[in-house]
Amino acid sequence: MATATWNGEIIATSDDTVVVEGNHYFPLASVAPGVLTETDTTSVCPWKGTASYYSVSVDGKTNTDAAWYYPTPKDAAAEIAGHVAFWKGVEVTA
Repeated sequence: MATATWNGEIIATSDDTVVVEGNHYFPLASVAPGVLTETDTTSVCPWKGTASYYSVSVDGKTNTDAAWYYPTPKDAAAEIAGHVAFWKGVEVTA
């Protein structure tokens, strides 16, 4: 079971994460409702595609661009479609 925690709250938990490059990608359905807010930030990975970002909000505090996902990953990364990963102080334990 993998768990993502930020600001003292569990924001995601799943026993079905996909690990890519050391990052746990959680199914979007495993993230607590209301925690993620889409931002305009994007980045490009040569083999995964273009990533989009979410800010994470818990108890009135926001961690900008602390989660990312690939809306349409390239074929090599198809397994992370519909999943989100965390960084920027979000603690992920497995």
